[in-house]
Amino acid sequence: MTHEYSPTPLVRQAGSLSLYDIFNETASRRPDARSLVDRTQAYTYRQTHDRVTAIAAALLDRGIRQGDRIAVLAENCIGYIELHLAAARLGAIVACQNWRLTPQEIRQCIELVSPSLLVYSSRFVDTADALLQDVPLDSVCLQVGIDSWVKKSRDAVAPPAIDAESGLLILYTSGTTGPAKAALISQRALIARMNLLRTDLDVTRDDGFIAWSPMFHMGGAEHSLSTLLIGGTVFVADGFDVDYIAQVIGKEKLGWLLLVPATIDRLIDALDCQDVTPVGVKRVGAMADLIPKKQLARISARLNSPFLNTFGATETGIAPASGHAIPAGVEPEKLSKQLNSNCAFRLVDDAGNDVPAGNVGEAAVKGPTLFSGYWGDEKANAKDFFDGWFRMGDLFTQNADGSLDFYGRAKYLIKSGGENIYPVEIETILLADHRVLEAVVVSSRDEKWGEVPVAVIATDQAHDSGLLEDLLAACRAQLASYKCPKEILVIPLEKLGRNTSGKVVRNELERMLKVEGMIN
Repeated sequence: MTHEYSPTPLVRQAGSLSLYDIFNETASRRPDARSLVDRTQAYTYRQTHDRVTAIAAALLDRGIRQGDRIAVLAENCIGYIELHLAAARLGAIVACQNWRLTPQEIRQCIELVSPSLLVYSSRFVDTADALLQDVPLDSVCLQVGIDSWVKKSRDAVAPPAIDAESGLLILYTSGTTGPAKAALISQRALIARMNLLRTDLDVTRDDGFIAWSPMFHMGGAEHSLSTLLIGGTVFVADGFDVDYIAQVIGKEKLGWLLLVPATIDRLIDALDCQDVTPVGVKRVGAMADLIPKKQLARISARLNSPFLNTFGATETGIAPASGHAIPAGVEPEKLSKQLNSNCAFRLVDDAGNDVPAGNVGEAAVKGPTLFSGYWGDEKANAKDFFDGWFRMGDLFTQNADGSLDFYGRAKYLIKSGGENIYPVEIETILLADHRVLEAVVVSSRDEKWGEVPVAVIATDQAHDSGLLEDLLAACRAQLASYKCPKEILVIPLEKLGRNTSGKVVRNELERMLKVEGMIN
């Protein structure tokens, strides 16, 4: 006679580790190793552990409990990362605010997740004050708060039992049909992403990471936490501080140096000016598709480091296509990608059926690195998840050897300098002007930013000399600067081209504009 067996809660608990559990173990094994370093200070794992304990106790005193959201508006700093770890200890969630957005956009992001606390740095005190007038909630200045919390003697916090599925980070992605969406990333997903760094990218505790990418990006928050879980050193930079970054490269071993198109030439110049010989960089870059191939070859040769040919998203981490690196100094003919070791992958049609071999299909993935869905947006979750799979919104073909070739975007997305831009945000503003009959935003290649948005409009008032300036001014007033179109083109309405349902085919318009030399 067979009996079903279900593990008891204690058994389940023994088989689970939270993100903070792993950090705690790492700190106990490497107490004197460097954990967090910036231009002026350096902390060991023992010191960071003690500081995080004090911060967690202070948050508990302020009423923060498991599942509560903490909105953070701050530049990169050691305190920001410590706050992540303190939240992980309590099971709270850090909603990382993009300070590049307009105050109106930031307010929408904060209201979306209903935080219990706003933590802001002194750099953004004016923005915080304005926000707090419209969205009253508890608040504290990051530098003042953490300094006072750490100085105050406190008993250790007894951490609650944290399920690995508990959320830790909220990172915002631009919505395809409106305001930003709040992607919830669990402790489970962050642990899995850390493990990918170890297994596929060979990152070890001897490898450092330069956290220059903003904490509201996965490249800032996620990779900093992963490095601390592994036992490495995070070198915190206030933005792309190129001189500091060059100095670190000349003194420290690095596991993965993240770069975006706009940073590469600046870094090469700084390395040459300072006559820096890299100590060792295991991998450099990401998203090779966005970088001119000559530039890719130059930076990988200068660092003597292979260039990562990845394809991922906030929702997936570096998965799924992170398994290939381009050898140092090589200018690749193709950018075929390879799957990593920690995801399942399909190419599907609109109905979710597998496409025939060699055909174009939308990437669908599953695996432990996946996020936990969009906060408060069941419509988006219902659309993007099906039968246990997540639709990435990116189109690929699969080669006979299993490698993947990027074809385009099902969800039309412009990636400019590491930021995601969806055309609808810009088009909505342009179409609000009664003089604009049709507006379509497309992507144009840019050597500095990778891609930039260019707006195409049709109007029956082309003689209106102030129209374009009025439209640009409206965009500047309502959008973050990186979202504003770099140019507005005026073309005849009939030239836009439409499909049988009357919709403008954006990809076809983009190709036509490139052929005619109107965009790059």
